[in-house]
This record gives sequence, structure tokens and C-alpha cells, in this order.
Amino acid sequence: MSTQTHAFSVHEPRRNVRKHRPSAIGTAAAGSLAEAPAVLVLTTTVPREFVHRAAVSEVLLTGWEAVAEPEGGASCDSSYLVRAQWPRGHSLFSQSRGYQDSMLLVESVRQAGSLLAHAEFGVPFGHQFMMRDLKIATASELLLATPKPTELELHTECHDVVRRGGNLSSMRYDVTVRLGGQRLATGSASFTCISPDVYRRLRKDKPTVATQAVGAPVDPATVGRLSAGNVLLAEESDTADGRRSWAVRIDSSHPIFFDHPVDHIPGMVLLEAARQAAYAATGCPGKLVTGLSSTFTRYAELDAPCRIEAAPGETVDGTTPVRVTGVQGGRTVFTADVVLSTPARHSRPQS
Repeated sequence: MSTQTHAFSVHEPRRNVRKHRPSAIGTAAAGSLAEAPAVLVLTTTVPREFVHRAAVSEVLLTGWEAVAEPEGGASCDSSYLVRAQWPRGHSLFSQSRGYQDSMLLVESVRQAGSLLAHAEFGVPFGHQFMMRDLKIATASELLLATPKPTELELHTECHDVVRRGGNLSSMRYDVTVRLGGQRLATGSASFTCISPDVYRRLRKDKPTVATQAVGAPVDPATVGRLSAGNVLLAEESDTADGRRSWAVRIDSSHPIFFDHPVDHIPGMVLLEAARQAAYAATGCPGKLVTGLSSTFTRYAELDAPCRIEAAPGETVDGTTPVRVTGVQGGRTVFTADVVLSTPARHSRPQS
């Protein structure tokens, strides 16, 4: 059986790319050419450019293909099966007490939309993506880690596909995440695509390096982090209405938060700040994020202070909702409703 390799130029439109599956190599069994060949499946990540990552190590997706029938037979513009692998260890998305970090789920949903926009909908490289909203929902027991990397299927349905001038302008997509056939989680997101010329007019000469001093971090343990370098909160205070508030620590040299130069605070950084604020506000850094519903209303700039405000709700059956708001210059840049849940007891073997 022959192998097939996709080779991509970073300037090549994605219009003719249809699928990227693990390659299969057939090998004749020793002693008998008549026997059926053994098949060795080779798994690689998708090209890093498709998911807007500079480091290959930050790519979570391993393949995709178009499917005829969407998950559950729902009506949609098009549907795809996207594959992902979560590592057992990661310097940022680290396991906690035998559970995978649910921010891996958030990042997988984000990467799926970027991948399909380029590979299936023909968005050229150089176009900018403005995330409008992103949601995930799962249960703590479904995030249990095992002694092997977590292999996932993201059944993705694309809706409300809008094109202008032949190029994708905006899209919404829904994701059902399955692990070994079991439904692990759901997610959804929508984004707008902006051409380089329009983006330059919109953003002008915004800096790609943070100009604000990086304040001293809060205690990493209070926000569920092991390393102070991964803490995004500093300078705690209270708002006039009693909400707790922190300054966002922006270190544009951070190898994961700022994987490549950008002229704003990335959405994934804001969502990690929201998660940390939810932990700090509740005093429950041992809980898992089992729900997240976020909306982005404007760019968070690198050259102005940004603060994160958090207001916990009432805890019911071990689950606590937290309303998180990002504010810059007196304006809301994003909101996130974070749901924290007490991890379920488990007996699955741990790494």
C-alpha cells in the first residue's frame, strides 16, 4: 500500500485539500506473500500553520476528513471528523490528581475551527481570525487520564457559513467530542475572518510586545498552577460592587501564551486568566472546569492595563458557577461563565 504525504506551502490557498488521515503502510508477513499484510498506522499532527501555532509541540490535532452524515443526523452546511491527541504531560495544560486539564478541550475546539477554515473552506494564510464566542461542557469523570495519551474524535458540524468575494467571512461550528465511542464533551464556537488589508486598516500599528510592567504573580497554588511563570493574575483588589479583581500579567515572551507574535492578548490567554480568576475567587483550585461559555467583544490590547473581575455564584452539589469579566479602559473586552465541579471519585488506572 502506498503512503500519501501532504506538503503545504505557507502561501498556498487551502481550496483543494480534502482530508488528512494517518498514513497506513502495508508490510508482507515473513514466510508467506499470500498472507494478508500487516498494517502499520503512522500518526502525525496536522500542519501547525492550520491551527495558528509556531511550535509543532502545541498542535493537538492529528487528522481530519469530511463525513457524509453529521453527528446525530443534524442539519448543517458540512460536517467533519477531526482527530486529536492530548499528551499525558504538558508544561501548561498539566494533569491534576489524575484528571486531564479541561483547557485542552477548549484549545482542541479552537484548533478544529482554524483547521477547517484553512483546509476545507479555503481561507488563505495571512487572514486573521476574530473569535466571537467559544463554549465547552463536560463532566469531571470524563476527563480521567490514563497511562496513554488521550485519543479523541471531534465530530464537527459547520453552520451559518458566510462568504464574501469568494472567501470565507464567518462561520459557526458545533463539536461533539468522543473518546472510544463515548461522548466526552460538547463545544461550539464562531469566528470572523479578516483579510490582511482590512486588518491593517483596523489595527494600524498596534504593538506586538507588551508595554505594561509584569506585576508580581499571586500564589500559584491559589489559581491551580505549579509555576509562577504560568500565573496570569496580579495586584488583587475589589471592585465597587464587591467583585474580586486582578491585573492581567502579560509576558509576551511566554512560549505558550504567546506562541507567535500577535498585536493583542490572545483569546486563549484571556480564557486561562478567567479560569485562574474563578479558582482564586472561590478558593477551590482543586476543582475542574466542566463548563465554559465565553463571548469576545473587542480586542484586548498589549499596551494598556487589563483587569479580570470574578463573581462566584452559589455552590450546588459541588458545582460552582463564576461570572468572569475582562475590562480594559473601562470597556468590557470579554465575558466568561465558568463552571467549577468537584472531581468525581475514580478507579481508572492513572499515569
